[in-house]
Amino acid sequence: MHKRIEEIYWLRAYGCVAVFLFHLLDHVNQRVDNLATDLMRLPLVLGTPIFLFISVFVFAMRYDKAVPPGFLAQRVKYVMLPYLVYGFIYSTAEWVQLYMTGEPVGFAANALEYFVFAGWHGYFLIIAMQFYIAYWLFTRWQLWRFNPVPWLWVSCWVSMTYWGVAYWLGVALPGYLLWVAPLGWIYLFFLALVLVRYYPFDSGAQAPLRPLWMQYLSWPLWLVVLVCLLVAASVAGWLQFSSKEVWVIPLFMLSTFVAMRYLKDITAPRWVRYINQYSFGIYLAHPMFFAITDALVMPLALPIAVYVLLLIVMGATGSILLNKMANTTKAGAMMFGKRLKV
Repeated sequence: MHKRIEEIYWLRAYGCVAVFLFHLLDHVNQRVDNLATDLMRLPLVLGTPIFLFISVFVFAMRYDKAVPPGFLAQRVKYVMLPYLVYGFIYSTAEWVQLYMTGEPVGFAANALEYFVFAGWHGYFLIIAMQFYIAYWLFTRWQLWRFNPVPWLWVSCWVSMTYWGVAYWLGVALPGYLLWVAPLGWIYLFFLALVLVRYYPFDSGAQAPLRPLWMQYLSWPLWLVVLVCLLVAASVAGWLQFSSKEVWVIPLFMLSTFVAMRYLKDITAPRWVRYINQYSFGIYLAHPMFFAITDALVMPLALPIAVYVLLLIVMGATGSILLNKMANTTKAGAMMFGKRLKV
């Protein structure tokens, strides 16, 4: 990338914190589960979509119409190897836990759930790998010749229909196979291509002319109206809180348009760049340190505020320190998540 894109630093930091806090609430909900904790999840469901959007946006900005040789091999090395390493760690930990609690399962069957059916939070890596292959095909077949805008609208309807029909019919697949299917996320691929096509979003002489619909959707008013409607639906008990819901798609679209418009001139401070550096490692490792924290505090009757603080400190500090140590060698970076250079 020839220039630093400040918006991406902000979005990546937000996505990392959102995923971290979303999983933290899973632990908090074991003690407190009410409307307040539900509403806290509203802004957090955007975490996984943000990471997927960024992956395509960055490649489209950096490589444009042709990716370098070895593009896919590099992605496999730095994405799928951590999937295998962390998949083994989490699957083995669950296998041991089930054995200790008197509910033993076969090691191979449990590993199958993790590695083949992507039944853990690393399912994100499988989706990302599909996007990398899609972008490689996009450049190889020279699909950049076509306007991505119509495909964005088609993909939004495809993704919304996919999630809506799947939940309406009660489709149940092993592990997270329902989640890793690309149809539910394809809108993110085309959204990234559209925003790259009209980047930067300013009024300078070199800026591309944005369509009127994009200008309108980047007004914060529409986002505020949608959030108010979602809050009302939450109060009524109509919403399920996950990044795999129909309503997340318009929320993500409007949020991204607003963010890309208003963050472009705001330099990311050091703490935002620091989160960016370790975002991949934090994403992969934080549930492990949450589990360690739970094991340590289980015998203690801690106040909820102290418990939450311990989860935050252990989850963030542990993940960052592990990633620091892993990145002292190239092999460690490949296995435990490469630290970003920002």
